Amino acid sequence: MADKKPTKGSKQKGAPVSAGAGSRSLSSHLPPVVEPGYTMATVADKISEVVLTQNTPRGWYIGLAFSFALTMLLLVSITWLLVRGVGIWGINVPVAWAFAIINFVWWIGIGHAGTLISAILLLLRQDWRTSINRFAEAMTLFAVACAGLYPLLHMGRPWLAYWLFPYPNTMGMWPQFRSPLVWDVFAVTTYLLVSLMFWYIGLIPDLATLRDRSPSRTGRIVYGLLAMGWRGSARHWHRYEMTYLLLAGLSTPLVVSVHTIVSFDFAVAQVPGWHATVFPPYFVAGAVYAGFAMVVILAIPLRRFYGLQDFVTMRHLDHMARIMLATGLFVAYGYMIETFMAWYSGSVYESSLMNNRFTGPYAILYWSLLLFNVLIPQGLWFARVRSSTTALFMIAISVSIGMWLERFIIVVVSLHRDFLPSSWGMYYPTFWDWSMYLGSIGLFFSLLFLFLRFLPMISIFEMRTLLPESEVKEDLG
Repeated sequence: MADKKPTKGSKQKGAPVSAGAGSRSLSSHLPPVVEPGYTMATVADKISEVVLTQNTPRGWYIGLAFSFALTMLLLVSITWLLVRGVGIWGINVPVAWAFAIINFVWWIGIGHAGTLISAILLLLRQDWRTSINRFAEAMTLFAVACAGLYPLLHMGRPWLAYWLFPYPNTMGMWPQFRSPLVWDVFAVTTYLLVSLMFWYIGLIPDLATLRDRSPSRTGRIVYGLLAMGWRGSARHWHRYEMTYLLLAGLSTPLVVSVHTIVSFDFAVAQVPGWHATVFPPYFVAGAVYAGFAMVVILAIPLRRFYGLQDFVTMRHLDHMARIMLATGLFVAYGYMIETFMAWYSGSVYESSLMNNRFTGPYAILYWSLLLFNVLIPQGLWFARVRSSTTALFMIAISVSIGMWLERFIIVVVSLHRDFLPSSWGMYYPTFWDWSMYLGSIGLFFSLLFLFLRFLPMISIFEMRTLLPESEVKEDLG
Protein backbone atom coordinates (compact mmCIF):
# COMPACT_ATOMS: atom_id res chain seq x y z
CA MET A 1 0.00 0.00 0.00
CA ALA A 2 1.27 3.47 -0.87
CA ASP A 3 0.34 4.97 2.49
CA LYS A 4 2.64 2.66 4.44
CA LYS A 5 6.06 3.79 5.50
CA PRO A 6 8.81 2.95 2.99
CA THR A 7 11.11 0.06 3.73
CA LYS A 8 14.59 0.62 5.03
CA GLY A 9 16.09 0.80 1.57
CA SER A 10 13.52 3.21 0.27
CA LYS A 11 13.64 5.25 3.48
CA GLN A 12 17.35 5.76 3.05
CA LYS A 13 16.86 6.83 -0.51
CA GLY A 14 14.08 9.19 0.48
CA ALA A 15 15.87 10.51 3.55
CA PRO A 16 17.17 13.76 2.05
CA VAL A 17 13.65 15.15 1.91
CA SER A 18 13.69 15.50 5.70
CA ALA A 19 16.17 16.73 8.25
CA GLY A 20 16.85 13.52 10.15
CA ALA A 21 17.50 12.92 13.81
CA GLY A 22 20.57 15.15 14.12
CA SER A 23 18.83 18.45 13.61
CA ARG A 24 16.04 17.48 16.04
CA SER A 25 18.48 16.89 18.86
CA LEU A 26 20.07 20.30 18.30
CA SER A 27 16.76 22.02 19.07
CA SER A 28 15.62 20.14 22.14
CA HIS A 29 14.96 23.41 23.96
CA LEU A 30 12.38 24.42 21.34
CA PRO A 31 8.81 23.10 20.96
CA PRO A 32 8.71 19.90 18.91
CA VAL A 33 8.14 19.83 15.16
CA VAL A 34 5.48 17.15 15.73
CA GLU A 35 3.75 16.72 19.07
CA PRO A 36 4.43 13.30 20.69
CA GLY A 37 1.96 10.43 20.57
CA TYR A 38 1.58 10.05 16.80
CA THR A 39 2.32 6.97 14.74
CA MET A 40 2.69 6.64 11.00
CA ALA A 41 -0.91 5.49 10.69
CA THR A 42 -2.37 8.30 12.80
CA VAL A 43 -0.39 10.95 10.91
CA ALA A 44 -1.84 9.69 7.63
CA ASP A 45 -5.33 9.52 9.17
CA LYS A 46 -5.14 13.06 10.55
CA ILE A 47 -4.03 14.71 7.29
CA SER A 48 -5.96 12.61 4.79
CA GLU A 49 -9.30 12.86 6.60
CA VAL A 50 -9.38 16.60 5.81
CA VAL A 51 -9.54 15.69 2.11
CA LEU A 52 -11.46 12.42 2.23
CA THR A 53 -14.15 13.44 4.73
CA GLN A 54 -17.68 13.54 3.39
CA ASN A 55 -18.75 16.36 5.72
CA THR A 56 -17.15 19.55 4.49
CA PRO A 57 -17.10 22.21 7.25
CA ARG A 58 -19.58 25.04 6.90
CA GLY A 59 -16.78 27.56 7.29
CA TRP A 60 -15.18 26.22 4.11
CA TYR A 61 -18.35 26.93 2.13
CA ILE A 62 -18.63 30.44 3.60
CA GLY A 63 -15.01 31.24 2.80
CA LEU A 64 -15.26 29.86 -0.73
CA ALA A 65 -18.52 31.73 -1.40
CA PHE A 66 -17.02 35.05 -0.31
CA SER A 67 -13.82 34.45 -2.28
CA PHE A 68 -15.79 33.37 -5.34
CA ALA A 69 -17.87 36.55 -5.16
CA LEU A 70 -14.68 38.60 -5.27
CA THR A 71 -13.48 36.47 -8.18
CA MET A 72 -16.68 37.32 -10.06
CA LEU A 73 -15.92 40.98 -9.37
CA LEU A 74 -12.52 40.42 -10.96
CA LEU A 75 -14.09 38.88 -14.06
CA VAL A 76 -16.53 41.79 -14.38
CA SER A 77 -13.65 44.25 -14.03
CA ILE A 78 -11.60 42.47 -16.69
CA THR A 79 -14.57 42.37 -19.05
CA TRP A 80 -15.20 46.09 -18.65
CA LEU A 81 -11.47 46.75 -19.08
CA LEU A 82 -11.42 44.90 -22.39
CA VAL A 83 -14.52 46.77 -23.55
CA ARG A 84 -13.45 50.29 -22.55
CA GLY A 85 -9.66 50.10 -22.29
CA VAL A 86 -7.19 51.05 -19.55
CA GLY A 87 -8.77 54.49 -19.30
CA ILE A 88 -11.15 53.11 -16.68
CA TRP A 89 -8.16 53.02 -14.32
CA GLY A 90 -6.79 56.12 -12.66
CA ILE A 91 -3.55 56.10 -14.68
CA ASN A 92 -2.58 59.34 -16.39
CA VAL A 93 0.44 61.32 -17.45
CA PRO A 94 2.87 61.18 -15.69
CA VAL A 95 1.61 58.21 -13.56
CA ALA A 96 1.30 55.67 -16.37
CA TRP A 97 2.21 52.81 -14.01
CA ALA A 98 -0.03 52.39 -11.01
CA PHE A 99 -2.15 49.64 -9.45
CA ALA A 100 -1.40 47.08 -12.16
CA ILE A 101 2.37 47.18 -11.59
CA ILE A 102 1.99 47.67 -7.83
CA ASN A 103 -0.13 44.53 -7.52
CA PHE A 104 2.10 42.60 -9.91
CA VAL A 105 5.19 43.21 -7.78
CA TRP A 106 3.23 42.59 -4.57
CA TRP A 107 1.89 39.22 -5.69
CA ILE A 108 5.26 38.08 -7.07
CA GLY A 109 6.83 38.93 -3.73
CA ILE A 110 4.23 36.91 -1.81
CA GLY A 111 5.10 33.85 -3.89
CA HIS A 112 8.74 33.90 -2.79
CA ALA A 113 8.29 32.29 0.62
CA GLY A 114 6.94 29.10 -0.94
CA THR A 115 10.05 28.57 -3.02
CA LEU A 116 12.33 29.48 -0.11
CA ILE A 117 10.60 27.05 2.26
CA SER A 118 10.43 24.28 -0.32
CA ALA A 119 13.83 24.47 -1.96
CA ILE A 120 16.40 26.25 0.20
CA LEU A 121 15.23 24.86 3.54
CA LEU A 122 15.08 21.40 1.97
CA LEU A 123 18.69 21.64 0.84
CA LEU A 124 19.67 22.93 4.29
CA ARG A 125 17.96 19.90 5.94
CA GLN A 126 15.57 22.01 8.04
CA ASP A 127 12.92 19.61 9.32
CA TRP A 128 10.55 22.38 10.46
CA ARG A 129 9.70 23.13 6.81
CA THR A 130 7.84 19.82 6.50
CA SER A 131 4.54 20.97 8.04
CA ILE A 132 4.26 24.18 6.02
CA ASN A 133 5.96 23.51 2.69
CA ARG A 134 2.92 22.03 0.93
CA PHE A 135 0.52 24.94 1.34
CA ALA A 136 3.39 27.42 0.98
CA GLU A 137 4.15 25.93 -2.45
CA ALA A 138 0.46 26.13 -3.37
CA MET A 139 0.46 29.75 -2.20
CA THR A 140 3.35 30.42 -4.59
CA LEU A 141 1.45 29.06 -7.57
CA PHE A 142 -1.72 30.97 -6.78
CA ALA A 143 0.17 34.22 -6.12
CA VAL A 144 2.08 33.95 -9.41
CA ALA A 145 -1.20 33.24 -11.23
CA CYS A 146 -2.67 36.44 -9.78
CA ALA A 147 0.49 38.40 -10.59
CA GLY A 148 0.55 37.20 -14.20
CA LEU A 149 -2.82 38.81 -14.91
CA TYR A 150 -1.63 42.38 -14.39
CA PRO A 151 1.12 42.75 -17.02
CA LEU A 152 -1.19 41.20 -19.62
CA LEU A 153 -4.07 43.53 -18.78
CA HIS A 154 -1.77 46.55 -18.45
CA MET A 155 -0.76 46.11 -22.08
CA GLY A 156 -4.15 47.38 -23.17
CA ARG A 157 -4.22 44.78 -25.94
CA PRO A 158 -3.66 41.48 -24.07
CA TRP A 159 -4.52 39.43 -27.16
CA LEU A 160 -1.17 40.55 -28.57
CA ALA A 161 0.84 39.30 -25.59
CA TYR A 162 2.47 36.66 -27.78
CA TRP A 163 4.59 39.45 -29.27
CA LEU A 164 6.73 39.23 -26.13
CA PHE A 165 7.76 35.65 -26.85
CA PRO A 166 10.65 34.99 -29.25
CA TYR A 167 9.41 32.75 -32.02
CA PRO A 168 9.94 32.73 -35.81
CA ASN A 169 7.20 34.71 -37.47
CA THR A 170 6.42 36.13 -40.89
CA MET A 171 6.43 39.73 -39.64
CA GLY A 172 10.06 39.51 -38.56
CA MET A 173 9.15 41.00 -35.16
CA TRP A 174 11.27 40.12 -32.16
CA PRO A 175 10.94 41.35 -28.58
CA GLN A 176 13.35 43.94 -27.25
CA PHE A 177 15.73 41.68 -25.35
CA ARG A 178 17.41 44.66 -23.71
CA SER A 179 14.17 45.58 -21.94
CA PRO A 180 13.62 44.31 -18.39
CA LEU A 181 9.92 44.04 -19.22
CA VAL A 182 10.82 41.19 -21.56
CA TRP A 183 13.10 39.71 -18.93
CA ASP A 184 10.07 39.62 -16.65
CA VAL A 185 8.26 37.36 -19.10
CA PHE A 186 11.06 34.80 -19.07
CA ALA A 187 11.68 35.03 -15.31
CA VAL A 188 8.07 34.75 -14.19
CA THR A 189 7.24 32.01 -16.71
CA THR A 190 10.27 29.97 -15.61
CA TYR A 191 9.38 30.56 -11.96
CA LEU A 192 5.82 29.36 -12.50
CA LEU A 193 6.80 26.22 -14.43
CA VAL A 194 9.55 25.14 -12.03
CA SER A 195 7.37 25.83 -8.97
CA LEU A 196 4.51 23.86 -10.52
CA MET A 197 6.74 20.86 -11.23
CA PHE A 198 8.30 21.01 -7.78
CA TRP A 199 4.87 21.15 -6.12
CA TYR A 200 3.44 18.32 -8.19
CA ILE A 201 6.43 16.00 -7.76
CA GLY A 202 6.17 16.43 -3.98
CA LEU A 203 2.46 15.54 -4.14
CA ILE A 204 2.84 12.20 -5.92
CA PRO A 205 3.39 9.93 -2.85
CA ASP A 206 0.48 11.60 -1.04
CA LEU A 207 -1.76 11.28 -4.09
CA ALA A 208 -1.10 7.54 -3.97
CA THR A 209 -2.06 7.55 -0.29
CA LEU A 210 -5.35 9.27 -1.12
CA ARG A 211 -5.87 6.81 -3.97
CA ASP A 212 -5.60 3.87 -1.60
CA ARG A 213 -7.71 5.47 1.14
CA SER A 214 -10.45 7.13 -0.92
CA PRO A 215 -13.89 5.67 -0.10
CA SER A 216 -15.34 6.58 -3.52
CA ARG A 217 -14.60 5.04 -6.89
CA THR A 218 -14.29 8.49 -8.49
CA GLY A 219 -11.69 9.51 -5.92
CA ARG A 220 -9.67 6.35 -6.47
CA ILE A 221 -9.68 6.91 -10.24
CA VAL A 222 -8.79 10.62 -10.10
CA TYR A 223 -6.10 10.28 -7.45
CA GLY A 224 -4.81 7.14 -9.16
CA LEU A 225 -4.35 9.00 -12.44
CA LEU A 226 -2.61 11.89 -10.70
CA ALA A 227 -0.35 9.49 -8.74
CA MET A 228 1.07 8.21 -12.05
CA GLY A 229 1.31 4.59 -10.92
CA TRP A 230 3.19 5.24 -7.68
CA ARG A 231 3.73 2.08 -5.67
CA GLY A 232 6.36 3.15 -3.16
CA SER A 233 9.05 0.77 -4.42
CA ALA A 234 12.74 1.42 -3.87
CA ARG A 235 13.10 2.39 -7.54
CA HIS A 236 10.26 4.88 -7.22
CA TRP A 237 11.79 6.45 -4.12
CA HIS A 238 15.19 6.69 -5.79
CA ARG A 239 13.80 8.47 -8.82
CA TYR A 240 11.62 10.65 -6.64
CA GLU A 241 14.55 11.73 -4.48
CA MET A 242 16.73 12.50 -7.48
CA THR A 243 14.03 14.52 -9.24
CA TYR A 244 12.98 16.37 -6.09
CA LEU A 245 16.51 17.43 -5.21
CA LEU A 246 17.28 18.49 -8.78
CA LEU A 247 14.19 20.67 -8.84
CA ALA A 248 15.13 22.07 -5.42
CA GLY A 249 18.56 23.00 -6.75
CA LEU A 250 16.96 24.56 -9.83
CA SER A 251 14.45 26.49 -7.74
CA THR A 252 17.00 27.96 -5.36
CA PRO A 253 18.48 30.54 -7.80
CA LEU A 254 14.95 31.55 -8.75
CA VAL A 255 14.41 32.99 -5.28
CA VAL A 256 17.11 35.54 -6.03
CA SER A 257 16.73 35.92 -9.78
CA VAL A 258 12.99 36.47 -10.18
CA HIS A 259 12.55 39.46 -7.90
CA THR A 260 15.94 40.79 -8.94
CA ILE A 261 14.68 40.94 -12.51
CA VAL A 262 11.42 42.49 -11.32
CA SER A 263 13.48 45.20 -9.60
CA PHE A 264 15.25 45.88 -12.91
CA ASP A 265 11.93 47.22 -14.22
CA PHE A 266 12.70 50.20 -12.00
CA ALA A 267 16.46 50.16 -11.44
CA VAL A 268 17.42 50.52 -15.13
CA ALA A 269 15.25 53.63 -15.54
CA GLN A 270 16.46 57.21 -15.02
CA VAL A 271 13.50 58.18 -12.84
CA PRO A 272 14.55 59.56 -9.43
CA GLY A 273 13.79 56.99 -6.76
CA TRP A 274 14.15 54.11 -9.22
CA HIS A 275 17.70 54.45 -10.51
CA ALA A 276 19.38 52.68 -7.57
CA THR A 277 21.72 49.71 -7.30
CA VAL A 278 20.23 48.77 -3.93
CA PHE A 279 16.98 47.68 -5.57
CA PRO A 280 17.86 44.03 -6.40
CA PRO A 281 18.80 42.89 -2.86
CA TYR A 282 16.22 45.27 -1.41
CA PHE A 283 13.46 43.71 -3.52
CA VAL A 284 14.55 40.14 -2.76
CA ALA A 285 14.55 40.76 0.99
CA GLY A 286 11.18 42.49 0.72
CA ALA A 287 9.77 39.56 -1.25
CA VAL A 288 10.82 37.02 1.39
CA TYR A 289 9.48 39.39 4.06
CA ALA A 290 6.05 39.64 2.41
CA GLY A 291 6.02 35.95 1.55
CA PHE A 292 6.62 34.73 5.07
CA ALA A 293 4.03 37.19 6.35
CA MET A 294 1.47 35.59 4.05
CA VAL A 295 2.49 32.08 5.18
CA VAL A 296 1.89 33.15 8.79
CA ILE A 297 -1.47 34.68 7.80
CA LEU A 298 -2.50 31.35 6.28
CA ALA A 299 -0.89 29.00 8.82
CA ILE A 300 -2.48 30.42 11.97
CA PRO A 301 -6.14 30.11 10.86
CA LEU A 302 -5.53 26.76 9.13
CA ARG A 303 -3.95 25.11 12.15
CA ARG A 304 -6.85 26.23 14.34
CA PHE A 305 -9.70 25.60 11.89
CA TYR A 306 -8.54 22.08 11.01
CA GLY A 307 -7.09 21.21 14.43
CA LEU A 308 -3.51 20.90 13.18
CA GLN A 309 -1.78 22.49 16.18
CA ASP A 310 0.12 19.21 16.71
CA PHE A 311 1.70 19.45 13.25
CA VAL A 312 2.05 23.22 12.75
CA THR A 313 3.44 23.89 16.21
CA MET A 314 4.66 27.06 17.88
CA ARG A 315 8.14 26.10 16.75
CA HIS A 316 7.13 26.69 13.13
CA LEU A 317 5.59 30.04 13.94
CA ASP A 318 8.63 31.04 15.99
CA HIS A 319 11.02 30.25 13.14
CA MET A 320 8.89 32.14 10.62
CA ALA A 321 8.69 35.10 12.98
CA ARG A 322 12.49 35.15 13.27
CA ILE A 323 12.86 35.11 9.48
CA MET A 324 10.34 37.94 9.21
CA LEU A 325 12.34 39.92 11.75
CA ALA A 326 15.62 39.36 9.90
CA THR A 327 14.26 40.22 6.45
CA GLY A 328 12.39 43.17 7.95
CA LEU A 329 15.70 44.56 9.18
CA PHE A 330 17.08 44.19 5.64
CA VAL A 331 14.10 46.13 4.32
CA ALA A 332 14.57 48.83 6.97
CA TYR A 333 18.23 49.07 5.95
CA GLY A 334 17.09 49.58 2.35
CA TYR A 335 14.88 52.48 3.41
CA MET A 336 17.77 54.02 5.31
CA ILE A 337 20.16 53.64 2.37
CA GLU A 338 17.65 55.26 0.03
CA THR A 339 17.43 58.29 2.30
CA PHE A 340 21.19 58.47 2.86
CA MET A 341 22.08 58.22 -0.82
CA ALA A 342 19.53 60.90 -1.72
CA TRP A 343 21.45 63.25 0.58
CA TYR A 344 24.97 61.97 -0.16
CA SER A 345 24.56 62.02 -3.96
CA GLY A 346 24.06 65.77 -4.03
CA SER A 347 21.37 65.29 -6.70
CA VAL A 348 18.64 67.88 -6.43
CA TYR A 349 16.18 65.43 -8.01
CA GLU A 350 16.86 62.67 -5.50
CA SER A 351 16.67 65.09 -2.58
CA SER A 352 13.43 66.51 -3.92
CA LEU A 353 11.99 63.01 -4.18
CA MET A 354 12.76 62.19 -0.56
CA ASN A 355 11.33 65.52 0.60
CA ASN A 356 8.23 64.69 -1.41
CA ARG A 357 7.98 61.34 0.36
CA PHE A 358 8.37 62.97 3.77
CA THR A 359 6.11 66.01 3.33
CA GLY A 360 4.33 65.66 -0.03
CA PRO A 361 0.71 64.77 -0.77
CA TYR A 362 1.40 61.05 -0.23
CA ALA A 363 3.41 61.59 2.97
CA ILE A 364 0.79 59.86 5.15
CA LEU A 365 1.30 56.68 3.11
CA TYR A 366 5.09 56.84 3.48
CA TRP A 367 4.92 57.25 7.26
CA SER A 368 2.33 54.47 7.41
CA LEU A 369 4.76 52.31 5.44
CA LEU A 370 7.46 52.86 8.06
CA LEU A 371 4.98 52.11 10.83
CA PHE A 372 3.74 48.84 9.31
CA ASN A 373 7.05 47.56 7.93
CA VAL A 374 9.61 48.79 10.45
CA LEU A 375 8.16 49.78 13.82
CA ILE A 376 5.38 47.24 14.45
CA PRO A 377 7.49 44.16 13.47
CA GLN A 378 10.08 45.11 16.10
CA GLY A 379 7.83 43.34 18.56
CA LEU A 380 9.17 40.10 17.10
CA TRP A 381 12.32 40.59 19.18
CA PHE A 382 10.34 39.40 22.21
CA ALA A 383 9.62 35.71 22.80
CA ARG A 384 6.26 36.53 24.35
CA VAL A 385 5.13 38.14 21.10
CA ARG A 386 6.46 35.27 18.99
CA SER A 387 4.56 32.80 21.19
CA SER A 388 1.25 34.60 20.74
CA THR A 389 -0.67 33.57 17.64
CA THR A 390 -2.86 36.69 17.84
CA ALA A 391 0.15 39.01 17.95
CA LEU A 392 1.90 37.13 15.14
CA PHE A 393 -1.22 37.26 12.98
CA MET A 394 -1.62 41.02 13.47
CA ILE A 395 2.07 41.67 12.74
CA ALA A 396 1.84 39.55 9.57
CA ILE A 397 -1.20 41.57 8.46
CA SER A 398 0.77 44.73 9.18
CA VAL A 399 3.68 43.55 7.04
CA SER A 400 1.38 42.64 4.12
CA ILE A 401 -0.19 46.10 4.21
CA GLY A 402 3.20 47.74 4.58
CA MET A 403 4.72 45.88 1.63
CA TRP A 404 1.80 46.91 -0.57
CA LEU A 405 2.29 50.53 0.54
CA GLU A 406 6.00 50.20 -0.27
CA ARG A 407 5.19 49.29 -3.88
CA PHE A 408 2.72 52.19 -4.06
CA ILE A 409 5.39 54.62 -2.84
CA ILE A 410 7.99 53.27 -5.27
CA VAL A 411 5.69 53.43 -8.30
CA VAL A 412 3.33 56.36 -7.80
CA VAL A 413 5.36 58.79 -5.69
CA SER A 414 8.38 58.41 -7.98
CA LEU A 415 6.28 59.12 -11.08
CA HIS A 416 3.81 61.80 -10.10
CA ARG A 417 6.57 64.45 -9.83
CA ASP A 418 9.30 63.93 -12.39
CA PHE A 419 11.99 66.23 -13.80
CA LEU A 420 9.56 68.79 -15.26
CA PRO A 421 7.21 70.59 -12.84
CA SER A 422 4.94 71.36 -15.80
CA SER A 423 4.07 67.64 -16.08
CA TRP A 424 3.44 66.98 -12.41
CA GLY A 425 0.13 65.37 -11.52
CA MET A 426 -1.74 63.35 -8.92
CA TYR A 427 -2.91 59.77 -9.10
CA TYR A 428 -6.22 58.69 -7.61
CA PRO A 429 -7.30 55.04 -7.94
CA THR A 430 -10.75 54.47 -9.36
CA PHE A 431 -13.37 51.90 -8.45
CA TRP A 432 -12.02 49.62 -11.17
CA ASP A 433 -8.50 49.80 -9.74
CA TRP A 434 -9.77 48.62 -6.38
CA SER A 435 -12.15 46.04 -7.85
CA MET A 436 -9.34 44.33 -9.76
CA TYR A 437 -7.13 44.32 -6.68
CA LEU A 438 -9.83 42.89 -4.42
CA GLY A 439 -10.83 40.50 -7.19
CA SER A 440 -7.29 39.12 -7.41
CA ILE A 441 -7.36 38.50 -3.66
CA GLY A 442 -10.63 36.64 -4.18
CA LEU A 443 -9.05 34.54 -6.94
CA PHE A 444 -6.12 33.70 -4.67
CA PHE A 445 -8.32 32.52 -1.81
CA SER A 446 -10.73 30.68 -4.12
CA LEU A 447 -7.84 28.61 -5.45
CA LEU A 448 -6.59 28.12 -1.89
CA PHE A 449 -9.95 26.85 -0.62
CA LEU A 450 -10.20 24.38 -3.50
CA PHE A 451 -6.67 23.18 -2.77
CA LEU A 452 -7.48 22.64 0.91
CA ARG A 453 -10.55 20.60 0.03
CA PHE A 454 -9.13 18.26 -2.59
CA LEU A 455 -5.39 17.93 -1.83
CA PRO A 456 -3.45 17.36 1.42
CA MET A 457 -2.25 20.68 2.81
CA ILE A 458 0.59 18.95 4.71
CA SER A 459 2.95 16.36 3.26
CA ILE A 460 1.94 13.00 4.72
CA PHE A 461 5.04 10.98 3.91
CA GLU A 462 7.46 13.72 4.95
CA MET A 463 5.71 14.10 8.31
CA ARG A 464 6.26 10.38 8.89
CA THR A 465 10.00 10.76 8.54
CA LEU A 466 9.96 13.10 11.57
CA LEU A 467 8.44 10.51 13.90
CA PRO A 468 10.66 8.66 16.42
CA GLU A 469 9.13 5.46 15.04
CA SER A 470 10.86 6.01 11.70
CA GLU A 471 14.25 6.41 13.42
CA VAL A 472 13.80 3.24 15.46
CA LYS A 473 12.84 1.19 12.43
CA GLU A 474 15.74 2.57 10.47
CA ASP A 475 18.20 1.73 13.27
CA LEU A 476 16.80 -1.79 13.69
CA GLY A 477 16.61 -2.45 9.97
